[in-house]
Amino acid sequence: MAVSGFEGFEKRLELHFSGDDPIIRMGGLRQLDFESIEEILNAVQCTVVSAVGNQYFDSYVLSESSLFVYSTKIIIKTCGTTQLLKSILPLIQFTSELGFIMSECRYTRGNFIFPKAQPYPHTNFNDEIFYLQEQLPIHLCYRKASVMPSKFISHSWHVFTACNEEPNNDLITIEVCMTELDRVLARKFIKHPNMASNEMTEVTGISEINPNALICDFVFDPCGYSMNGIDGDRYSTIHVTPEDGFSYASYECVGSIYDDPNDIINILKKVVQVFRPGTMSISTTSTSNEVWTRIAKAVEPLGMKCRSCTMDDFPSTGSVVFQTFTSCRK
Repeated sequence: MAVSGFEGFEKRLELHFSGDDPIIRMGGLRQLDFESIEEILNAVQCTVVSAVGNQYFDSYVLSESSLFVYSTKIIIKTCGTTQLLKSILPLIQFTSELGFIMSECRYTRGNFIFPKAQPYPHTNFNDEIFYLQEQLPIHLCYRKASVMPSKFISHSWHVFTACNEEPNNDLITIEVCMTELDRVLARKFIKHPNMASNEMTEVTGISEINPNALICDFVFDPCGYSMNGIDGDRYSTIHVTPEDGFSYASYECVGSIYDDPNDIINILKKVVQVFRPGTMSISTTSTSNEVWTRIAKAVEPLGMKCRSCTMDDFPSTGSVVFQTFTSCRK
């Protein structure tokens, strides 16, 4: 294990807002100008490297992960030593100027590979909770924080949620964290001279995970890869740190409880085949059991053994199910 390296594990912040219908019809939060977005990201210490949008939302690939802006919600996911939670105050300021009030907050992350390298407020989960409690509006009165354990000290799932009422949530959010990537497959994410990002997307098999998605990708020098996928009103995102000793990849997507659950299951199978990790965790956030109960049976034939499964309920999101897997080759 390397003494130090790039922190692949992301911090993820999802914020929902409410506002008058005319404001939402005008684009809602998508009215935030690029200068405001840059100021928010400056507080986090990252920048935009690529962007694309459609009629439903705007997608930004960042120097450290991703940003998605919908009319009434914003999702920011950052890795490395970024200070993600420092985005909250400028976000509240800019959204209030548009006439929006925050209605829900969700913060999630795994275990950092290099926790001692993280700056405040990400020094530990207690510091993160304290910071969140101080920054969030007091009307978000239903709050819960939990660390969901697994059989591995190195893999647990940290969740904080806050809301002002029970939302009607029909979305499914899947967050996959993979370590100890197959070395041969991981080398495909090392940049060759004159290599374009879309070439890496093709060579690695990422383009086949969801062939319907419009992909906005970026290759880092000398190695590393990020992509955001847009499929109607659904996003997906992948981030890869391929170096030996601290290799890491993440996959995230969103679906609906009304979808065919096999759609997400088939996508997860493809993700496992692209990376073949030694250890993998999958967090499923939903009000339905249709997806998470099928995950183990889907990935075990691919050589991944389910080692633990933990469930907890949160007032703003429904159930969060945290499953961990190890490769049978280990």
